Amino acid sequence: MTFSLQHTDRGGTNARAGLIQTGHGPIQTPIFMPVGTVGSVKGVHVRELKDDIKAQIILGNTYHLYLRPGTEILRQAGGLHKFNGFDRPMLTDSGGFQVFSLTGIRKLKEEGCEFRSHIDGSKHFFSPEKVVDIQRAIGADIMMAFDECPPGTADYAYARKSLKLTHNWLQRCEQRFNETEPLYGYEQSLFPIVQGCVYKDLRQESARFVSQYGADGYAIGGLAVGEPVEQMYEMIEVVNDILPQDRPRYLMGVGTPVNILEAIARGVDMFDCVMPTRNGRNAMLFTSRGVMNMRNQKWQDCFEPIDEEGTSSVDTTYSRAYLHHLFKAKELLAMQIASIHNLAFYLHLVGEARRHIVDGDYATWHKQMIVQLSQRL
Repeated sequence: MTFSLQHTDRGGTNARAGLIQTGHGPIQTPIFMPVGTVGSVKGVHVRELKDDIKAQIILGNTYHLYLRPGTEILRQAGGLHKFNGFDRPMLTDSGGFQVFSLTGIRKLKEEGCEFRSHIDGSKHFFSPEKVVDIQRAIGADIMMAFDECPPGTADYAYARKSLKLTHNWLQRCEQRFNETEPLYGYEQSLFPIVQGCVYKDLRQESARFVSQYGADGYAIGGLAVGEPVEQMYEMIEVVNDILPQDRPRYLMGVGTPVNILEAIARGVDMFDCVMPTRNGRNAMLFTSRGVMNMRNQKWQDCFEPIDEEGTSSVDTTYSRAYLHHLFKAKELLAMQIASIHNLAFYLHLVGEARRHIVDGDYATWHKQMIVQLSQRL
């Protein structure tokens, strides 16, 4: 994997536009990655991902894919690309966040994490080495190091102990990565993850520690997990002051359109979040004019297009009244339309951000869009 930094904002922000080259094709940054947790983006066909949504890369989840369908099936298929039919780049997270979410049915120790499946209660164990092996079997172009993701409210003592564990695990992930080979004929990259909760000195320590590995890229984890948004932005700035300028920065699990534009202004290149599809399934649409709740009665007789911007084919095919009707009738098509729209809007938004960075007026456009995106329609 290679990364070339092509443009930086000339208006006073740290926004960047770059190009990532992978074995499955290029990725123009800044970029948003639709989340395909179990190997599928919920309710969305691969054809729609590529043609309507224009996804350049999608994300899979190590924890979920390990449990179902399992690494043996994925190996037999020739990796996740062959299994689900998406022939563009993929990224897998390490399962660390899911392990963090299993509080009460997991045990953390130096060797790794013992946990019980949320599906059937069966007992499993993730070590840094096993997580690398699983991601080799999945075949993602970009792999994540195994980490612990502490809650946003963790006290300093816990955050420091957790960070030490994450750094120890990174060393073991790196060793396992270097002593193994890709399985499917193309290269894979391993991204270390910066942790440290909301403590500036821990974030600085972590950013310096991971930077020594000379990795193809770096992830910023442990944000948007309960801390105030202002602290999230502060930690992004702290970390990006240290991470190498010539490598992509991936902010994990973030977030709203406003969060994404604010993070781009602070030098982040890559994003993922379940919000476009999860909120879409619950009738919330993101548009360039603001947020719409399609269950609201006001849309009952509104025959305007879903979104006048027309970021996907569903926007101009269906009216707001029709989508309102589908949600009220609990028709499954409603969730599919809303998911496609939201994902297409997110990809359109980061594409527009890139265009304004290249044009040199990102700062001005960013301020205008923050106001528009924050409105409730």
